Amino acid sequence: MKRLHVHVRVKDLNQSVAFYNALFAAAPTVLKPDYAKWMLEDPRVNFAISLHPDKTGIEHLGIQAETPEELNQVYGRLVEAKGTIREEGQTTCCYAQSQKSWITDPQGIEWEAFYTFGSAVTYAAEKSPANTACCGPACCKN
Repeated sequence: MKRLHVHVRVKDLNQSVAFYNALFAAAPTVLKPDYAKWMLEDPRVNFAISLHPDKTGIEHLGIQAETPEELNQVYGRLVEAKGTIREEGQTTCCYAQSQKSWITDPQGIEWEAFYTFGSAVTYAAEKSPANTACCGPACCKN
């Protein structure tokens, strides 16, 4: 079963964690100095926040698949949406290892389609000529 993903940029992580803990009546499943994530069942959402004091608000929305087969189904829907798909492939992002692609809706909102298959100790992989992985839709734009 797929899960809606919402990623929000915040000015003060501790203040925002306290707010969302109260709102969701749950503690984050991942809590780092610059990032927090709640994997909620009711509503079924992967809600993440990350520290960005200079620019706050919605970072992006997404659909998280629980299996590679579900990711293929979601990818098919991206194709049907007829936008420009930006393939990110396997990457380290948000303290997780994932397979992902991106598309922008007609209003300019970034949507991520992804399947997470492992955790990571860093927020994002370092970019190098051999490793172009990054986190967020801006990395995939040329």
